[in-house]
Amino acid sequence: MEHKDRVLTEKEQRQVLYRLLGYAKPHAKTLSIAFTLLLLATAAELMGPILVKIFIDDYLTPQVFPTNELVLLAVLYLSLHISSVFVNYFQSFLFQKVSLRIIQQLRVDVFSNVERLGLAFFDKTPAGGLISRITNDTESIKELYVTVLATFVQNIMFLIGVFVAMFYLNTTLALYCLFLIPILLGLMQLYRKWSSKFYADMSEKLSQLNAKMNESIQGMAIIQMFRQEKRLRKEFSRVNDEHLDAGMKSMKLDGLLLRPMVDLISILALILVLSYFGVTSFVSPVEIGVIYAFVNYLDRFFEPVNQMMMRLSLFQQAIVSAGRVFKLMDHQDYAPSQQGRDPHRIEQGDITFRDVTFSYDGKTDVLKNISFTVKKGETVALVGHTGSGKSSIINLLMRFYPLSKGDIIIDGKSLYNYPNEELRREVGLVLQDPFLYTGTIAHNIRLNRDSISDEQVRASAEFVQADEFIQHLPNQYDTVLAERGSTLSSGQRQLLSFARTMATNPKVLILDEATANVDTETEEAIQMALRKMQEGRTTIAIAHRLSTIKDADQILVLHQGEIVERGNHEELLEREGLYHKMYLLQKGSNEKIKLS
Repeated sequence: MEHKDRVLTEKEQRQVLYRLLGYAKPHAKTLSIAFTLLLLATAAELMGPILVKIFIDDYLTPQVFPTNELVLLAVLYLSLHISSVFVNYFQSFLFQKVSLRIIQQLRVDVFSNVERLGLAFFDKTPAGGLISRITNDTESIKELYVTVLATFVQNIMFLIGVFVAMFYLNTTLALYCLFLIPILLGLMQLYRKWSSKFYADMSEKLSQLNAKMNESIQGMAIIQMFRQEKRLRKEFSRVNDEHLDAGMKSMKLDGLLLRPMVDLISILALILVLSYFGVTSFVSPVEIGVIYAFVNYLDRFFEPVNQMMMRLSLFQQAIVSAGRVFKLMDHQDYAPSQQGRDPHRIEQGDITFRDVTFSYDGKTDVLKNISFTVKKGETVALVGHTGSGKSSIINLLMRFYPLSKGDIIIDGKSLYNYPNEELRREVGLVLQDPFLYTGTIAHNIRLNRDSISDEQVRASAEFVQADEFIQHLPNQYDTVLAERGSTLSSGQRQLLSFARTMATNPKVLILDEATANVDTETEEAIQMALRKMQEGRTTIAIAHRLSTIKDADQILVLHQGEIVERGNHEELLEREGLYHKMYLLQKGSNEKIKLS
C-alpha cells in the first residue's frame, strides 16, 4: 500500500515552486519574448480608459467635435484593441509551447528515476499510484505554466498599470485603494493554507482510484471467476466517494473564499470611490471622464484579482502535484549497482553464494547463510515449498535487491563489481510467466537492443525451436502481438521468452519455473530447447515439477530460507528426507507421508 503523502509546509511549498521554476531556465529566451508580448498586451488594454476619458472630458463635455482628432482617437482606440488580440494570441502560444516542453522533460525525469528504483520500492507501491503521479500530477503541473504563471504575471503587471493610472487620475483616492492590497493578500494566504490539505487529499484519493482500477483490470479473470464483482464495486465506490468528499470540501472553500469574498470587497470599494467623488463635488467640480476612468480602472483592478483568486486553486493543485512528483523523483531506494570504477567482464560464469543472508523488510530473514557453487556447464536446481526462498536467491543474483550479509561471487569477483549492462547481458533470466509487449514477434525478441540483428533474432528463435510456430503466423516475425501476447498459447509465449534470452548468448542461465505453465502441445519442444540452452552454460533452475530436474548436477532443497539437503536426484532419494517426500507426493505414492 502506498503511504499517504503529508501536507507540505509553507517552506516546502516555496521550495517546490522554486524547483518548478528551475525547469523554465532552459526556455528563458522564449519566456522573455512571451513576457514582453504580455507587457505590450497589458499596456494596450490599460490605454483604453484613458482614451475614453480624453474623449469625454476634452470633446464630449465641452461639445467640441473636430473630425480629424476624433477619427485619430477612434483609430488609435481600435488599433490598441486589435493589436492586443494578436499579441495575446502569440504570448499564449509561447507560454503553452514552453509548458509542454517542461512537462515533457519532467515526465522523462520522473520515469528515468522510476526505472532506476529497486524492486523493494515496487513491492510496496501500487502501479496505479505511480501512473497517477507520472500522468495526472504532471498534467496538473502543466496548468502552472499554461494558465497560472501567465495569468499571475499579466495580472500583476495589469495591477501595477492600474495603480499608475489611478495615481495619474487622483492621487488621494489611489492611496485609499492601496489598502485593498493587504486585505486581498491575506485572503489569498488564508485560502492557500486551507486548500493545500484538500488538494493533497484529492490527489491521494485519485492515486488510490487509479491503483484500484489497475489492480481490477489486471485481475478481471479472477474477479469474474470467483464472482467478486459486487465486492469490487463496493471497494471502488468507497474510494470514489472519498475522492468526491475531498473534492466537495475544496469546492466549498472555493465558493467561500474566492469569487464571493472578492466581489464583496469590490462592491465596498466602489461605494468608497463614488462616495469620495460625491463628497469632493461639493468642494470643487469633478470631471465626468475622471469618474468614468477611475470606476473603470477599479473594475479592471478586481477583474485580475478575481482571475488570480480563481487561478489560485490551480496553483495550489500544481504545487501539491509537484510535491508528489518530486517526492518520487527524489526517491533513493535504487536497485543495487556497481561498486568501484573498474568495469569487469563475465568470462566463464562460475557462481558462488558465500554465507548469504537476506531480508526484504530488514526484520525477518528469508534466506539464512546460503552457500553453494555452480561451475560453467553445470546445472543447480532449487526446490522447496512455497516461501522457502527459491525466488529470493534468483532476485539477489539478478541484483534486484541488496544483500543483508555475505557475498555472491561471479568468476572470482563480487557481484557488485560488475556494471549493470554486463550483468544483464551475460545473465539470462526466463520467468514462469513471460511478459510480452504489444508489438511484433521480432520486437519482442530484440526488445530495442539495437545490437541484435535480424539474423540473430531468427537464429535465436530457431535455436529454441520457436521458428516452427512463428513461420505459421500470418506475418511471421512481423506479426503484431496483442497485449501480453494473449493470442499465443502459454508454450508459444515461453518459447519466445527463450528466444529473447538466447539473443544475447548469455553465459549464465536462470530458469524460474520456466516449465510450470507449459501446455502439452509444446512441452516436448520446450524441454528440448531447455537442454540446448543449458549446454556449456552455468544454469540455476527453480523447479516445481521434480521430474524436470532429474539430470541436474546438484539439487538444493530449501526449507524456511535454509538449505536442508543437497545432492543429485538419486542421492537425495536415497536419504529419504524432504526431497524424497516431495517426490513421492508428486508421483502419487500411496505410502503414508509426514511432512516436516
